[in-house]
Amino acid sequence: MESRRKRTQALKPISSKLESRKTLKSKRKEEEEEDYSDLCCEKCGSGQHAADLLLCDECDRGFHLFCLRPVLVAVPKGRWFCPSCSNHKNLPKFPLVQTKIVDFFRIQRCSQSESLSPDSRKKRKRSGGLVMSKKSRKLLPFNPTEDPTRRLEQMASLATALTATGTEFSNELTYVAGMAPRSANCAHLERDGMQVMSKDDAETLNLCKNMMGRGEWPPLMVVFDPLEGFTVEADRHIRDLTIITEYVGDVDFLKNRENDDGDSMMTLLTAANSSKSLVICPDKRSNIARFVNGINNHIPGGKKKQNVKCVRYNVNGECRVLLIANRDIRKGERLYYDYNGYENEYPTEHFV
Repeated sequence: MESRRKRTQALKPISSKLESRKTLKSKRKEEEEEDYSDLCCEKCGSGQHAADLLLCDECDRGFHLFCLRPVLVAVPKGRWFCPSCSNHKNLPKFPLVQTKIVDFFRIQRCSQSESLSPDSRKKRKRSGGLVMSKKSRKLLPFNPTEDPTRRLEQMASLATALTATGTEFSNELTYVAGMAPRSANCAHLERDGMQVMSKDDAETLNLCKNMMGRGEWPPLMVVFDPLEGFTVEADRHIRDLTIITEYVGDVDFLKNRENDDGDSMMTLLTAANSSKSLVICPDKRSNIARFVNGINNHIPGGKKKQNVKCVRYNVNGECRVLLIANRDIRKGERLYYDYNGYENEYPTEHFV
């Protein structure tokens, strides 16, 4: 099944080689459908939509991708186990041990003089310009939880999710040999232009990065929901225009990922020359951004759930993607943003 779960809008290149691959794929699909013609989905009981039926590697029972909770939009890589055979019910939690958490997130120890005092943080927040118009308001740094034990719990929740998905923590875009080099990340190549991040907002972004580097964590908890999978909740009140996190992962050319089944690729650069378009691939290295879920674009109340926006910026000539609160978010509220903010290719009709 050809994957559609890509947050991109570039056209797919057509070649004779690709066509022959599709033809072979179609033949294989027909043979598989004949072999499993009597297979039905364990959830809905229907044998229709055979191309969307997924077999458990343990019990051989079938499930529609869209009948599963959480929904699967693409066939997962490697082996897959149904909910009954999966160990998600007894998800091992990351140990709440400070040294292990510090090592996992590579937190740097710093002197007292380097840390940001509560007074200076409040002063910075007041300088955000509340009397200014909405369009000219500055981005705000996140406000960490004061209780160090609670911050450890927040970090442990993310470590649990990253470990369960086999993902290494990273808080920066990564450039790996064989993928796109850093020199390819040129904001001036953006087809429709890109918003330039102001000096003040760049300082706020750096402040957030520095706070995380010394263990002052965003007030967020990652929880596992049987319907939505891993998802993110606010652990304290978050103000409108607060930087939630940067969307990070391995940077690659879109052309290298056309037939990739990665489930969370994000557009980084949409160039006029599609061969220069870039995507962020968070399947091997990522942060909490990977677990912020999307809204359902096909139901009337879907848009009302959105409390985070995805914004691409030109930061010192490079493309960066930030998740930013687009309204006040109350404690306990789950975070959602529109996966189709820039394009309309991401299938969200089965989202909760």
